[in-house]
Amino acid sequence: MRLTKKLIDVLRYSPGKAKCVYWDDEIPAFGVRVYPTGKKAFVLFYRVNGRQRFMTLGTYGVLTLDQARRLARQHIVEAERGQDPLDTKQRLTRGQTIKELCAAYLERHAKAHKKSWKDDERRIVKYLLPTWGNLKAIAIKRADVAALHSRIGRTHRYEANRVLELVSKMFELAWRWGFVPEDHGNPARSIDSFKEEKRDRWVTPEELPRLALAIDQEANPYARAALWLYLLTGLRKSEVLTARWDYVDFVRKELRLPDTKAGRAHYLPLSEPALALLSTIPRVEGNPYIIVGLKEASHLVNISKPWLRVRKAAGVEDVRLHDLRRTVGSWLAQAGNSLHLIGRVLNHSSQATTAIYARFAQDHVREVLEAHALRLLGVAGKRSQADVVEIKEASR
Repeated sequence: MRLTKKLIDVLRYSPGKAKCVYWDDEIPAFGVRVYPTGKKAFVLFYRVNGRQRFMTLGTYGVLTLDQARRLARQHIVEAERGQDPLDTKQRLTRGQTIKELCAAYLERHAKAHKKSWKDDERRIVKYLLPTWGNLKAIAIKRADVAALHSRIGRTHRYEANRVLELVSKMFELAWRWGFVPEDHGNPARSIDSFKEEKRDRWVTPEELPRLALAIDQEANPYARAALWLYLLTGLRKSEVLTARWDYVDFVRKELRLPDTKAGRAHYLPLSEPALALLSTIPRVEGNPYIIVGLKEASHLVNISKPWLRVRKAAGVEDVRLHDLRRTVGSWLAQAGNSLHLIGRVLNHSSQATTAIYARFAQDHVREVLEAHALRLLGVAGKRSQADVVEIKEASR
């Protein structure tokens, strides 16, 4: 029979059949299924890659007959191309929410490929799950991402941009993993990032005596040692806190970090002051870590509270913990060391990361040229800048 709206309206459930389906003569694989409750739905029977498939297209009344026929023809074409429309539909409807995408992202990508995966986890817990956690991944639109980016950016522009990058990467992987169709656009694309100012705060020679005194007055001996190690070595926060005693070679006078953010082992020569500091840190039996934490056999996890106390006492409350690492790079640059050497000390993965210190290195070049000019003038018998001006005017 050829299905029509008038015919479908009078169709009734026929007992004794596993599936009561009335097939259409216009599209033989297309029909209407009638349920014992009287509910009616459009269905499609097809084969793909040798497999028989039975697919519900939609409820009659929600879909019109013409809409269902068009959808059936579209799926038949997909099946002839080797694509399984039922498999695609099931992937998109079996509960693949943002919460599940976030979990997959952390386990399958972030933890396997990023040293900073805990930052991603923190942002997911703080921003993505409360906002979108129960929504399907396919439901997230560009307007949703833009709204979240704008809301975070009202007070934290840097953080907003990192969240935008995180969402973009998650949706890049989402289509690979089947959370969204392959032709689903990335909702984090074409959203302008907030302008960021590169931070170049570092501890100045005038501030260092106050900071040193404040560190020495910190009650927690492990926090005190950690802060000095930051200043003496330029190591990252996590590298100091997770360093173990078996990483230290007192004979070779070096610290070996087997797994760093740069993705390689880092051998850091230890200065005599750094070695002397290490020799004073109390060891705890059964605990392999240098910076001992509160829990048994653990390292100190959070140094924020001690650092807040120290920087307040030193009157440098705008100095962040990471600025201690930047201080090492800045002081090395001002001492005339090459950017390549500074990059080696700080274990940067690219020269571009070290380029922030180029301005300090340039200041040193200026000092050298200033000293050279004074020496040159002295040898030439010129005692002041006025003598140089006289030479310039005489040469005209």
